[in-house]
Amino acid sequence: MAQGLKAADPGVGGDPVVEEGWDPPVVAFDFDGTLTVRDSYTAFLKWRTPAAAWWLGGVRLAPAALAYLFHRDRGRIKAAATKVFLGGVPRERLEADARRFAELYSRKLLRPDAVIAWKRWRAKRVKLVIVTASPDVVVAPFARGLAADGILGTPLAYDAQDRVTGVFASPNCRGPEKVARIRAAYGEDVEVRAAYGDTSGDTEMLAMAAEPYYRVFSGRP
Repeated sequence: MAQGLKAADPGVGGDPVVEEGWDPPVVAFDFDGTLTVRDSYTAFLKWRTPAAAWWLGGVRLAPAALAYLFHRDRGRIKAAATKVFLGGVPRERLEADARRFAELYSRKLLRPDAVIAWKRWRAKRVKLVIVTASPDVVVAPFARGLAADGILGTPLAYDAQDRVTGVFASPNCRGPEKVARIRAAYGEDVEVRAAYGDTSGDTEMLAMAAEPYYRVFSGRP
């Protein structure tokens, strides 16, 4: 559980009681740049990589970075970084690292005004869901600390020995894919009460919400 975000905190823990047969609406939060002050995946990769290996990894990523200038596919450059920095890492170790990272960095990454808004929604009868392009394994400990009802992220693929392969198990959860993932998880007729985002990758998710909020958080830890 993320440090400083206990499920027992007022307004955070516990799911609201709902009438039988009634499906509460979804409130969707983007993660990086919305709930956080910066990209959590890059911060995680840098945190768990020794300085020399980080520098060498940047050199290995140079061709992919150059190609990105032409294709502009964020999923491809993120997959390349995953292969360089996490390729071959066992799932169990990666999950343990992600938990430790959240414990150390939740206070440094999470925007205080975004957390306040999250807690306000937590007191209402809604499903609070994080929808992010970052790998779900990295964001999951933050989601647990916030007592999220769900997390929809970009899943990593693993080989037969349960090690990271460096590719994704599904499309990058960005743009139209965010809408597709929400509907796959909660139904085609899902009601999205509100959505929060900060980039063009959130446009479609914001458009499906009754209350769209774009770049409304600016707080820093």
